Amino acid sequence: MTPTTSTGIVHLTDRVPVVTGTEMLASLVPPPQFDGATFESYRADDAYPSQEDAKKRLMAFANGAQPVKKAGLFRRAPKEPEMKPGFYLDGGFGVGKTHLLASIYHAMPARRKYFGSFIEYTALVGALGYKNTVDLLRGADLLCIDEFELDDPGDTMIMTRLLGELVSSGTKLAATSNTPPNALGEGRFAAQDFLREIQAMSDSFETLRIDGVDYRQRAIDGHSVSLDDAAYAAAIARASETGTASDDVFGDVVRHLAQVHPSRYLRLIDGLDLVGLRDVRLITDQSEALRLVAFVDRVYDTQIPIVSTGTPLDEVFSEEMLAGGYRKKYLRAISRLNALTHAASA
Repeated sequence: MTPTTSTGIVHLTDRVPVVTGTEMLASLVPPPQFDGATFESYRADDAYPSQEDAKKRLMAFANGAQPVKKAGLFRRAPKEPEMKPGFYLDGGFGVGKTHLLASIYHAMPARRKYFGSFIEYTALVGALGYKNTVDLLRGADLLCIDEFELDDPGDTMIMTRLLGELVSSGTKLAATSNTPPNALGEGRFAAQDFLREIQAMSDSFETLRIDGVDYRQRAIDGHSVSLDDAAYAAAIARASETGTASDDVFGDVVRHLAQVHPSRYLRLIDGLDLVGLRDVRLITDQSEALRLVAFVDRVYDTQIPIVSTGTPLDEVFSEEMLAGGYRKKYLRAISRLNALTHAASA
């Protein structure tokens, strides 16, 4: 268990969190920043009508009703096609997909509902076993899956089987991704069986395309904030006086992440008010980069500001990586790193 320190400076590399399956299941709720997310608080951008359209469709979905179309004076209202058991929110970074997903979770009057990232669900299967996970989740009214991306064919087959069993027992699904469900895994895994699994999953979802501009970039410039050594030390000292700050060499953290399962990254940063990373450098190893993305996602979920020295964090991924199959993951991480480093300097 990771201790929570009230004030002072800690090191992420000293933390080796342990999370049980029961704790994983209990933690399947929206991140703290979306505790109060509602459809009413979703700020649709008038320049992108798809945002308001998606909001209305999802409100109907959460309420268990079909969207209503008014009839004309001499004609009946057109019959709506039957709603699929799941909605898939497809769109770029920062257009409010997770906000809408959390709004569904909060609005649906369900007795049993769960909200987690793709990696959290696959970690649950790893901790409890497939059958036990199905037995625990079967009968749930709603399953929300944030950031559904198919990076591993094994995880993909597990998740598609799991969703299929839950849908057949009446569970509704809602998921987000930067890629439509019938394109997930495209360009990465070519096996016909794998593609067939993706198509089977796709048939359970109605896709809603949400266009827009990354809201995280609307009020800040396009680069992460990097501090000199003196400013960094001052920021860590200030944060440690009233709360808890972590202070680590970037390379040490990257290596430590390899020793901690991504499902435990949230516990790794438990109780922190500021994350400090010294001597940031370019990452050229794909596995290291993907672990860093998962770590950034958890830091962003908890809205913990980041201060750093060395290479600006928006330049941490190599050009080759940004041109490869995981480009969308890296761009999302850069968007979040920009926001978190600006939050620290605000």
